Amino acid sequence: MFKRILLSGLRITIVVAAVIALLWWFGMRMPGKNISKAATLSPDEVTLRDELRADVQKLAREIGERNMWHYAQLNAAADFIEDSFSRAGLTPRRHSYELHADILLIGAHYDSVFGSPGANDNGSGVAAMLALARRFSNTKTQHTMRFVAFVNEEAPYFLSGEMGSLVYAGRCKARGEKISAMISLETIGYFSDAPHSQTYPSPGLGMFYPKVGNFIGFVSNVHSRDLLRRVIALFRKHAKIPSEGAALPAFVPGVSWSDQWSFWRNGYAGIMVTDTAPFRYPHYHSANDTPDKLDYDRFTLVVSGMEKAIQGLDEL
Repeated sequence: MFKRILLSGLRITIVVAAVIALLWWFGMRMPGKNISKAATLSPDEVTLRDELRADVQKLAREIGERNMWHYAQLNAAADFIEDSFSRAGLTPRRHSYELHADILLIGAHYDSVFGSPGANDNGSGVAAMLALARRFSNTKTQHTMRFVAFVNEEAPYFLSGEMGSLVYAGRCKARGEKISAMISLETIGYFSDAPHSQTYPSPGLGMFYPKVGNFIGFVSNVHSRDLLRRVIALFRKHAKIPSEGAALPAFVPGVSWSDQWSFWRNGYAGIMVTDTAPFRYPHYHSANDTPDKLDYDRFTLVVSGMEKAIQGLDEL
């Protein structure tokens, strides 16, 4: 038995060696005579060496880092190359294309329900989006930052083909745009410290989440749970206000009640940031949804925390 094992092992070794030999012969054996060490430069090669050194110095020392995050330097490198071609007697021609970089999209709907001035729903979300847009407007980011205001989120267009965000998300998909995260800012300005001020669409959720509406909520469908966890972790790293998160099936009441639903329908990950709207806000979809009902101090802490969370998300 021992002999048989040795012989089998020997046969396998011979077969493997034969395969390696064949690979070398057909794919690794190169023509021509090789030499064992580098030669001394000729006078022409000395000139070539100086030419190579000068171009590397120009690119790496004078221009420096050149990429989409150092766009001026990237253009300087392109100008240098074009000029070098021209000096050589060639006719350079530039070709451009649209870069589909990963997009972080922050959105909010700006329409209000019939009969309501819509201070919290969704004047708060739009104000937050505008404030974030101002703060990122002159910031260099790794992702493309896109701030979008959507129309027709409310009835009679709600969850229909005429919902503004659904039309927009469909166009993004048709263009092949890579939206890595969609954040919907939806009704985020009302908070309460009163006992039992917070309710939930399902009684069972009250067993796991607070009964006091003093927190900001982060909500997603199950498919977007990884994004939800990343954002809430970044928010909690810097924020000064309580937060709760839940990744739930989209059929649970409230989970799909904003523009993130439109992006789910088109295959994108999305979350909703919300004070939970009808599950907390007594003036939801009423004529009393006026600016004086908002808690601007805590509203500010939410937006400040989201600024830090978006910065962190951009760096991931």
